[in-house]
Amino acid sequence: MSLDKILSISGKPGLHKLVTQTRTGFVAESLLDGKRSTVNMRTNVSVLSEIAIYTLEEEVPLREVFSKIQTKENGEKTSVKHKDDKLKLEEYFFEVLPNYDEDRVYASDIKKVIQWYNLLRDRGITDFSEPKENKETEESAAE
Repeated sequence: MSLDKILSISGKPGLHKLVTQTRTGFVAESLLDGKRSTVNMRTNVSVLSEIAIYTLEEEVPLREVFSKIQTKENGEKTSVKHKDDKLKLEEYFFEVLPNYDEDRVYASDIKKVIQWYNLLRDRGITDFSEPKENKETEESAAE
């Protein structure tokens, strides 16, 4: 499953999988407990494939950050927990993404990234490569 179908829904803990669209919104299934819920169109929803982390030069897509964490941890869970203190989280994130913008990426953002990575890993969602459609589109645009 790609990050295109994984959502962060405001006011609901954890991550959710997009199940189907309805007339007034969509149905999402929690990756924490598997419960399904309907979400209306007015709810603030973020698709993980659209989220990026600020660095000093550019914005790095979240899938690339997840991929770097996966490489650093050899596919295992992170060596830090999302509830660790701010300094420990920032040191860990600096190892993963050395040029992240410390003024625009807060400890709460780092906690979410670590928590989301571990949740996705636990659910067997470990393919953080770029979707094939985007690669084909970029290649044809380059020609």
